[in-house]
Amino acid sequence: MKFHNALKLASLAIALSAPLSYAADTTAPVATSKAPASKAHILNRSEIDTLLAAPDKVVFIDVRRPDEVTSIGGFPVYLSIQSKDLEKNLAFIPRDRTIVVVSNHAGRAGKAADLLTDKGFNVAGAAGVEGYEAEGGVIQKIIPPLPKQASAVTNP
Repeated sequence: MKFHNALKLASLAIALSAPLSYAADTTAPVATSKAPASKAHILNRSEIDTLLAAPDKVVFIDVRRPDEVTSIGGFPVYLSIQSKDLEKNLAFIPRDRTIVVVSNHAGRAGKAADLLTDKGFNVAGAAGVEGYEAEGGVIQKIIPPLPKQASAVTNP
């Protein structure tokens, strides 16, 4: 009999706790204060193709590592400045052109685009080569230059 009463109490405790846990699960989610990764516009394939059609008015800045550029590919013409070196190389970026900042998925590109915008550059937005390719765009395979061979010096 004691076992039967204990079983009833356990069943009652489970039954009573179920609505309480359900009520806890239906509360509104707590808002997080996490800021967005970037304010930059993420360009789609159509926007990128339009910019590529005017090569004299745009410069693509690829902020990826060289090994990423060669293994994944990129746009046919670009200025390569890794994101960690961008601020040190602002003097080499033309101010008379619209800028598209490039990375694999536009994450690093977005942050770099924000930096360039803050420094007064005309930035169209950020682009991800993998997203561009997924939308049907064709990226170029980048082949690194061969190492220079040392020329043999002969004594006459």
